[in-house]
Amino acid sequence: MKKAGLLLLMILGCVLTGCSDASEEMERAMALRGEILKASSCEFDVQVTADYGDKLYQFGMSCQGNEMGDLDFTVSEPETIAGVTGVVSAAGGKLTFGDTALEFPLMADEQITPVMAPWVFLKTLRSGYITAAGREGELLRLSIDDSYQEDALHLDIWLNGDNVPVRGEILYDGRRILSLSVTNWTIV
Repeated sequence: MKKAGLLLLMILGCVLTGCSDASEEMERAMALRGEILKASSCEFDVQVTADYGDKLYQFGMSCQGNEMGDLDFTVSEPETIAGVTGVVSAAGGKLTFGDTALEFPLMADEQITPVMAPWVFLKTLRSGYITAAGREGELLRLSIDDSYQEDALHLDIWLNGDNVPVRGEILYDGRRILSLSVTNWTIV
């Protein structure tokens, strides 16, 4: 009887410890969300890879999000499209360019284009439905849906030990369509 009681206490201790870790991880996710929502701006650089299955597109962007969730961006690379600027918000988007045009086919049943990836990333950090938070090596991995809709985009976002996003993936219908590598993250 004493052994059964000791075993029950050990199992209970393991379960409670696991809940404590999950709670700490979720607290980190919510702390980042709170910082973003209180900030007047959020700036970061991102390398985006768009995977169309038969073709990959890669480009770099410098991004600045405001307190309303709008995102201004400037394409930094490749050189052939560098300098293209744009604004993306919930109301839509606008591109500005001289002789250069960005043309990417729509993805995820025509919900998103690759240049929208940083905006979806930031919007989801601000208001998405966090479905899971757990450690993956030294990083915290967040799983977040961008909406409650059936056709929601699913994002996996990795945070470093300083609670700074360093990587993200946007998935649709179980398939990774966009990958983001994030640097120079600053919240003002």
